[in-house]
Amino acid sequence: MLLGGNAELLLALPEHKVSLPGGGRASQCDVFALVRASGETVALAVEAKVDEPFGPTVGAWLDGASAGRLGRMAFLCELLGLENPPPDRLRYQLLHRTAAAVVEAGRFKTDRAAMIVQSFSPERRWFEDFAAFCEALGQPVDPSGAARVTLPSGLPLLLGWASGSEAFL
Repeated sequence: MLLGGNAELLLALPEHKVSLPGGGRASQCDVFALVRASGETVALAVEAKVDEPFGPTVGAWLDGASAGRLGRMAFLCELLGLENPPPDRLRYQLLHRTAAAVVEAGRFKTDRAAMIVQSFSPERRWFEDFAAFCEALGQPVDPSGAARVTLPSGLPLLLGWASGSEAFL
């Protein structure tokens, strides 16, 4: 259990959009939730996956980037404590989805932020992309664990991979 056994769902919003500086599109969480766990409130962004990838790599997303994209990348890197630009191989979606959780943690004044990939892939497709993202943030992770990161702002961030039941495919 990534958040602890006594987690209580306070609010869940499907397809929740979070505006981010730079660029024209908001980050859209499959589910955004506020959760109480171990006496703390957590702003949680969930990215659900089956077989689709996490979108373009940072390198591809920045290729021929506009001023807006460069501004968004600068914001994401500063927020998450990554070098700018981050490694080309990282998946852009992981950066902006995690940033959405952090932005909403500030908005709702929560104790921590979390971004969890809910994978329904029996082969754990794309886990290596998630693991590379966690490693870029300084925390290795395995499919059954969670990476715990302290952001430059001091906010604790939890990154997790949750494997869903094949019965729901």
